[in-house]
Amino acid sequence: MNKFQEIISFIKSIYPEKDFIPLHEPKFLGNEKKYLCDAIDSTFVSSVGAYVNKFEEMIAEIAGTQYAVATVNGTSALHMAMLVAGVKRDDLVITQSLTFIATCNAISYIGAEPVFLDVDRSSAGLSPESLEHWLKNNTYLKTDKDIGKLNCYHHLTNKRVAAVVPMHTFGHPVMIEEIVNICENYGIPVVEDAAESLGSSYRGRQTGGFGLLGTFSFNGNKTVTCGGGGAIVTNDGDMAKKAKHLTTQAKVPHQWEFIHDEIGYNYRMPNLNAALACAQLEQLQKLITDKRAIAETYKAFFSDKAYHYFDEPPNSRSNFWLNAVLFSDKKERDEFLAISNAAQVMTRPVWRPMHQLPMFKEFLKDGLENTNYLADRLVNIPSSARF
Repeated sequence: MNKFQEIISFIKSIYPEKDFIPLHEPKFLGNEKKYLCDAIDSTFVSSVGAYVNKFEEMIAEIAGTQYAVATVNGTSALHMAMLVAGVKRDDLVITQSLTFIATCNAISYIGAEPVFLDVDRSSAGLSPESLEHWLKNNTYLKTDKDIGKLNCYHHLTNKRVAAVVPMHTFGHPVMIEEIVNICENYGIPVVEDAAESLGSSYRGRQTGGFGLLGTFSFNGNKTVTCGGGGAIVTNDGDMAKKAKHLTTQAKVPHQWEFIHDEIGYNYRMPNLNAALACAQLEQLQKLITDKRAIAETYKAFFSDKAYHYFDEPPNSRSNFWLNAVLFSDKKERDEFLAISNAAQVMTRPVWRPMHQLPMFKEFLKDGLENTNYLADRLVNIPSSARF
């Protein structure tokens, strides 16, 4: 018996009915088929329909924000949120290197440049300490006379730091309140990448609702899904209106004329997807309750093992989208990945850090000590709800 067989056997005991255990599969438990048929019968299957409106209302309520805008996926939501927050070509956007590539792709769509700062080991999300240290030692503040607004600029390039985009990794909240407070001192808007953290909270508040804007994803592997889909949330009515306008091809409302007043995007969520999403959102708390129970089971199992279970950080309540384990080094990590996948138990390493990818390796970054440490050791293990 190899040294990882005990872990593999335990995972199989959590999902005993499965010959192949996926990392995370969707669960359709309620009104999904009913709402889909209703949307089909209505003939409103594209980006206009009652379920799109209902979905936006449900997401705003969950996030604790006044407004929500439905989008076709999480990447488009993040792209649009940064655009309406004022990010422009050649601006700098501070984020973490330990993230899914969609975060940096969305920055690149605008023509802005990412700045990669280190994460905390407790959350695998952007570190407030790293953020404050980098801003203090690498930027200066200036009031732009033409708009009368305080802006933050990078010392060496004189490029504007236009946004900070923290990502709540695997559903574990970053110290988002601290990040927002730091950014307020520098006049930098926060756009939360909450793609993975629907239902997670920090200090009692839902992630996504702390920043100027927040974004969610409803991809097929998320806690709740509509196949594809995303959402922008905000308390700023003007920004919500702007986001809805731009995601609808910037079409000026008119009974029959096709008039567009700026470059727009085909980013609105179809009513069919929204119907599925509404049914899934009705099951959100049930899913999270089971996923948190699975996390407790994993936590207990790993408590006396040589491997570190990646638990929720302080002051947080995580949806435990993906459970994770830290191994002693990259060699041990790779050995477990090979053995577990050969045993039909799907496991995977964390994403390759963005600063190691060819298209992002030349951008500004700090030492990234924790980023590199986690990237070499972290493995996601099966996390599907059991229904």
